[in-house]
Amino acid sequence: MVSFPTSLSEIELSRRNRRVAYFFVGLGLFVVGSTVAYNVALERLEGVDQSIFASLEFVIQTMTTTGYGQDSGIWSHPLMFLFVVLAQIAGIAVSFFTLRVLVIPLYSRTEVDLDSRLTPKEDHVIICEYRRDSAVLLDELRELDIEYVLISSSEENARDLSDEEYSVIHGSPQDTEAFERASIDSARAVIADAGDANVDTILTVRTLRPDIETIVLTDDDDMRDVLLDSGADTVLSPRGVLGYRLAEKAVSSLRSQLTDTVGLGGDIEVTEIPVHPGSQLVETRIRDSNIRERTGANIVGAWIDGELQLPPSPDAIIRPNTVLLVSGEHSALEEVSDFTRPARSLRHHERVVLAGLGEGGEATQSTIAEAGIDNVTIDIEDRESVDVVGDAGEREVLYEAGIETAGAIIIGLPDDSSSLLTTVLARSLNPDIEILVRVSDTDTTGKALSAGADYVLSVPRVSARMIARELRGEDVLAPASQVRFVRVSASPFAGSTLAESDIYETTGCRVIAVTDNSEFSSTVDPQREFTGDERLVIVGTDEAVQQFEKRFDVSPTEAVSE
Repeated sequence: MVSFPTSLSEIELSRRNRRVAYFFVGLGLFVVGSTVAYNVALERLEGVDQSIFASLEFVIQTMTTTGYGQDSGIWSHPLMFLFVVLAQIAGIAVSFFTLRVLVIPLYSRTEVDLDSRLTPKEDHVIICEYRRDSAVLLDELRELDIEYVLISSSEENARDLSDEEYSVIHGSPQDTEAFERASIDSARAVIADAGDANVDTILTVRTLRPDIETIVLTDDDDMRDVLLDSGADTVLSPRGVLGYRLAEKAVSSLRSQLTDTVGLGGDIEVTEIPVHPGSQLVETRIRDSNIRERTGANIVGAWIDGELQLPPSPDAIIRPNTVLLVSGEHSALEEVSDFTRPARSLRHHERVVLAGLGEGGEATQSTIAEAGIDNVTIDIEDRESVDVVGDAGEREVLYEAGIETAGAIIIGLPDDSSSLLTTVLARSLNPDIEILVRVSDTDTTGKALSAGADYVLSVPRVSARMIARELRGEDVLAPASQVRFVRVSASPFAGSTLAESDIYETTGCRVIAVTDNSEFSSTVDPQREFTGDERLVIVGTDEAVQQFEKRFDVSPTEAVSE
């Protein structure tokens, strides 16, 4: 059954479609305004009282250049002639913008010189063949005010992104001419994600700029040394980091010892803790959970029904799939972790099912094995490390892997549709199992949570964060996480209090800790007046942190370390 949006806010449009929508709205307002203005001017300057529809006809005749018909001889006042002249000029302008904004982009497939759309670049980043949802990274850079040029060997992809107002050119990153068109002489860094062509890309860059910073992304850890020997300054493996993170989360859930916390300062740490279906906290309101009274830890935020609440509403109900963002001393966080687990009588074996042993899967398996937890691997390819050969989206395959008695399943399949199917099946076969999912499309995150996943990480989002960290010195939780942490200077708020700063109201971020040379405080007094010398630990979604940095013109001063 086809579902239709119930409100305008639920309709999601691309940049191009938004531009078309804005054009038509603006055109409608212009026509209405011109009609009313002409009707009033005709009555007051010429003494002619005519129907508003006749005035509308005049405006349409002007904009379509079809003539003025019956109105052509009734003007005598100088201001009336001036109004008509302006209307004629406006009609020509509307015709021009109609062609440029609507007709040409939507219906013309003639050759477009994408280079001509670029504005002059300096101190920018050149991105080569980015394959992890380009829009996520480019939006990240744009929000951080980092100039960039993306080189894409796919002409169609380059044109589509350029039409969406991204800075993209068509060319091969193994061609020096493409880098020259991207102004490599004035660039600050090159980011390469060209797969098997990464080495060729690095060598091409080094022939042009031996001194430029080169960051390379790869999904094959065996290529790390080769890429470094080829001239890469930094090699990032987002899928490996993400696989390691999901494995850590599974280990922490099955064991009472937390291994995935982040230190904020002093003895205070922060972590994300999923609430298991059999936990005593399920169906409890935040205010009634008494977590602070029982453990001394603070609930900083919570993912509830796929939405991050900072801070969570005291009346919010903790449900399965809720992820609590908790800060406190390490022992307090471990006590909270105990509350979120199911009762001992309901717990299953300490065994993890790994669905998909491809990109990033080896990092997941090795982390689970190092923790001394049994694991069963599923993959469609028969390899030495695969225990069950088959499609993880089939019920019989999951049964063979022992899904009904496993404590957790980590789903890292290359196709998001298969991951969603496996999530639904795993939840139906074992309602109490913890499900951790890796997705390749950021928009699939919400779908995975709705399908029954407890914890979801997006490859494009993690990749963009890792690149932002390299370019800005910014770090995030582990860095793969559902939220982002940064430490920034309090100088924009010197002389004001936290309550007066309106940080949460204007950006959606929350200040969870304040540190200066003399003290560290995880209990932030809203009435504390900042001197400007402090550093604030900020937490929020990626979009919220980007908005914070842009609004207050601050950059991370120090990474939040593990």
